[in-house]
Amino acid sequence: MLVFRYDKSFEGLLTAVFDGYTRREFPDLLLGEEDMPPLFFDEIADIYTDTEKSTRVWNGLKKRMSETALYMLPEVWLSELPEVDMLLFRYIRKTFDSKQSIELNFGDPDVMELTKIWKHVSKERLRVIQFVRFQKTSDDIFFACIEPEYNVIPLVLNHFTDRFHDQRWLIYDSKRDFGFFYDLKKPVEVHLDAKQWDGNGCLNDQLAAEDEKLYQKLWQGYYSSMTIKERINPRLHRQNLPVRFWKFLPEKRK
Repeated sequence: MLVFRYDKSFEGLLTAVFDGYTRREFPDLLLGEEDMPPLFFDEIADIYTDTEKSTRVWNGLKKRMSETALYMLPEVWLSELPEVDMLLFRYIRKTFDSKQSIELNFGDPDVMELTKIWKHVSKERLRVIQFVRFQKTSDDIFFACIEPEYNVIPLVLNHFTDRFHDQRWLIYDSKRDFGFFYDLKKPVEVHLDAKQWDGNGCLNDQLAAEDEKLYQKLWQGYYSSMTIKERINPRLHRQNLPVRFWKFLPEKRK
């Protein structure tokens, strides 16, 4: 068994693909730098992320894939599912080794699985866009806390930058403990040492703007007034608005 050990980054995965073709042998298993190796293996090869190598692999994929299929790869990577890196590795190999495009070959289990994961990630991205609720801080920053199922915050930055380009905002993934702060120029990744919000994403009173609670009450009133009680369908409501998002929505708080 050949094991490739790398830094668990997407660029590192592309570097591993490059090194596999250079060595003319491919791994049976991909491990992170701190992962325990299996009990039985023949060799562990350390892969060091190399921008030049990963760029060459990416450019090679550009020539063999449609733009939609190409950008599926990093989106599937953000699913963070177990062994998704090995799935991507096999998919990329098949892309390079095939004379024809494989992206619509749904008879291939790897193509089918990758497409299925991509659809789940895309759906979660849309849900984040729909269900993010900003709160205004005392220093005029709009803050939103959320815990998406997949690591999709990087995928929604363009939407919020375009939509709120004239406001400073911070979207934070409390599940993964990182976020992005938009300073009217570009989103910058941030990690907050001290959390200034509760488990429901509500800002502390000292940090929230004076009129923030008032606006939340107004939004709750609007939400209630728009509800047609005779048409309430709890099952459909949970389907369209998953329960795991409720704690971050002011309209669902009592």
